[in-house]
Amino acid sequence: MGKKRILLKIGTNTLTKETEHISRGKIEDIGRQIAKLKDHYEFIIVSSGAIAAAKQFVKLEHNGEEINVKQALAAIGQPHLMRIFQENFRELGLFTSQCLLSYSDFEQLDSKKNIRNTIDVLVANNCIPIINENDTVSTEEIQFGDNDKLAALAASLLQADLLLIATNTDGIYTKASIDQEKPVTITSLSDIHMLKQEISSEKSSHGTGGMKSKIEAATIAQKALIETWIVNGLPDNFIIDALNGKANCTKITIK
Repeated sequence: MGKKRILLKIGTNTLTKETEHISRGKIEDIGRQIAKLKDHYEFIIVSSGAIAAAKQFVKLEHNGEEINVKQALAAIGQPHLMRIFQENFRELGLFTSQCLLSYSDFEQLDSKKNIRNTIDVLVANNCIPIINENDTVSTEEIQFGDNDKLAALAASLLQADLLLIATNTDGIYTKASIDQEKPVTITSLSDIHMLKQEISSEKSSHGTGGMKSKIEAATIAQKALIETWIVNGLPDNFIIDALNGKANCTKITIK
């Protein structure tokens, strides 16, 4: 049996630990877990956080639209984000690579083939692909999804065994429990229509996602026969705990 392939999507709130800055400690925590699991799992990462990384270094003056400023911040922050990944992962004996994609890449047969072939070569040579949206040419995830949809499309194209979405909650909570301010996690279900009825439309404080975009991602993954787990990425060891059944999370299973 070969290794199981996990597409790990890391949201901005996870990477910053709900602060204004990228957390090196959180990136080290993710790398440490991957190093422990690498004999049985192979990882492809879809990472947000480029804009947050840039905000640590610059404050842009502008007269244009906000989306253009965010694109500029992403261009500044992306190399800083990759540097932090590279430095922390290298200390753990892990090698990283950068893959910038846009939605048009998933609509063209040649592009899809090139993405799949390139990432398969990287993974086969123990080099972890870190995917982000090419924000200088594409704006969809900046505006709407915090890379959730990108992660689902990548999971489908790359035939992942599991889409693991790290966010800042213990999965998806029931609407009634949120109204009572006593959150209760929906642990497992396959009916996405039912799940949609439970979510609010609120977006997270630093990211652009929220649960709506995560459910949309899970819908794409489910059609590709891939389970989606929505886990709290803030605690240390969250990947290993989820895989060992020790994390309180939402598992969106295959019908």
